[in-house]
Amino acid sequence: MAILEVKNIKKTFGKVQVLKGVDFSMYEGEVLSVIGSSGSGKTTLLRCINFLERADEGCIYLDGELLFDGSVHSKASPKEIRAKQLNFGLVFQDFNLFPQYTVLENVTLAPKLLAKEREDYKENKKQILEEIEENAKSIIDRVGLTEKLDNYPCQLSGGQKQRVSIARALALRPRILFFDEPTSALDPELTGEILRVIKQLASEHVTMVIVTHEIGFARNVSDRIIFMADGVVLEEGTPEDVIDNPKHERTKAFLSKLDNK
Repeated sequence: MAILEVKNIKKTFGKVQVLKGVDFSMYEGEVLSVIGSSGSGKTTLLRCINFLERADEGCIYLDGELLFDGSVHSKASPKEIRAKQLNFGLVFQDFNLFPQYTVLENVTLAPKLLAKEREDYKENKKQILEEIEENAKSIIDRVGLTEKLDNYPCQLSGGQKQRVSIARALALRPRILFFDEPTSALDPELTGEILRVIKQLASEHVTMVIVTHEIGFARNVSDRIIFMADGVVLEEGTPEDVIDNPKHERTKAFLSKLDNK
């Protein structure tokens, strides 16, 4: 059974239809990259799945259970939306770290806030907070930043900031981790840092969806690739299928344009 199924997702902003009926599915432990030109709908698709935007039409299934139906859930409450969002972790291209907090504080902030909603929080507060900190330290170690626990974002490189963003997303134990152009704000020499972290997560069978414009990056980390254009999926397959042997003329033109840059 697919861990995530997206069916006929549509989204319009004003008079512009950005998503025109997107369908895809993926399995647990897969790394799926979404490529395409600017304006193809990649980031909007990501935001709809993460409920940062609400799709106008379509359905989203998680582990075979209906998570969203545009005809039913368009008026879901903020509390209902937050509960759905917890299934997904999102790493932004511009880090979105809190500058006044250390690395450890950035990673533990959301789990600590959520912990306050537990029925046993008052009774077991000390133990719960200790467990959150230990889990955060373990995750920070996974992304190679143990020595930066007490540093502030201003004391980190771009690659280190992005690794903190990844750790922060992982701290909530999401079913699927989403990346929105994770290397676009980085110098080329720092992109390798993030590639190594994502490869490590892939080896740990973390399910990931990566929106990226970097074809080499997508080729190196992906099990499957989706090519989007004009708000629809035009091609889908392995990196060898989509990048090395594309069938659709739009895919060929997109890749050829990148090669000529």
